[in-house]
Amino acid sequence: MRKTVSVLMAAALCAAMIGGCSGGSKQAGATTAATSAAGSESASSAAEETAKAENKKIEKLNVYFVPSREPQEIVTATEPLKDMLKTELSKEGYDIGEVVITVGTNYEAVGEALSAGTADIGLIPGGTYVLYDDGADVILTATRDGLSKNSDSAKDWNDGKATDPTTDQATSYRALILAGPSEKGQELAAKVNSGEALTFEDLDAANWSVMSSSSPAGYIYPSLWLQDNFQKNILNLSHAVQSDSYGSAFARLASGQVDVLVTYADARRDYVDKWNSEYGRTGSIWEETNVIGVTPPIFNDTVSVSKTSKIMDDNFKKAVQDAFINIGNTEEGQKVIAIYSHKGYQVADSADYDNERKAQEMIKELNAK
Repeated sequence: MRKTVSVLMAAALCAAMIGGCSGGSKQAGATTAATSAAGSESASSAAEETAKAENKKIEKLNVYFVPSREPQEIVTATEPLKDMLKTELSKEGYDIGEVVITVGTNYEAVGEALSAGTADIGLIPGGTYVLYDDGADVILTATRDGLSKNSDSAKDWNDGKATDPTTDQATSYRALILAGPSEKGQELAAKVNSGEALTFEDLDAANWSVMSSSSPAGYIYPSLWLQDNFQKNILNLSHAVQSDSYGSAFARLASGQVDVLVTYADARRDYVDKWNSEYGRTGSIWEETNVIGVTPPIFNDTVSVSKTSKIMDDNFKKAVQDAFINIGNTEEGQKVIAIYSHKGYQVADSADYDNERKAQEMIKELNAK
């Protein structure tokens, strides 16, 4: 109030002194502007407080993670997510009293928690979502760095050049059937690169390295590829051995112990140096290996929500979607979600995971035999 009175008195004095207070007039204008800005800030702050008072209150939000890493490592890395979710959900009209983060004892435990409603939100793989979609809704798919090659055609991957990451974000990845430098591996590659179709007899004559039966890229989707193209599956191969890691699989491929391996796209990027330094090859991994099969897309991990949670209605689902998307768009948020190699999130559709449903059905049939 005193500042306003002073401004008015200064203005009157300048008017009386005709022409003697042009500089003072500018200062008065600046002071008035500052007063106006302060009033605007005060009004904005009051509006924010009013909006906050109108937010819906939620006492507790339970977020579950699958134990794809050491549980304590996940708990530590995701601690900042609690405040991030509170902040973003507040903007969406929800005040969260407490965010509780839990790492399930296994993947199934998180699916069961979503079905039971003890978990409100679960960050789970597509396979887990499909197994528990009676009790869970998928709302987001995680994104990761895309690749410079992403063709359905195997020979398009075989230009002898490296597969590079791109700035485009991808919601899915593929599994590859990869032939090595052995005589049989080169024979299969030559056929594919010349445009000839492989037969199951061609594949069955090769030595294969596969991963455990629960591995999407190392078993399930390659089995689906065999089923789609030859009405066969990995169990029908005469010469298939299980490797305990992709590293040991590539070592076997390099040495000629196996002719073919199955892996994620494009795992060769992770073994460029070892191919020569540890596995004893003299040529480039890009020149000595060839893709002979490409699976349908395997959609990335999901953010899923419980169908039985007492707090999860359509409006809150939308708020959770927006909150995770916004978190994934910040540098701080990306540091947190990097624990799962996520780069961000995009809105998901249940139909995106139909290939996963098909794969799970195939596994059930195999287990029943």
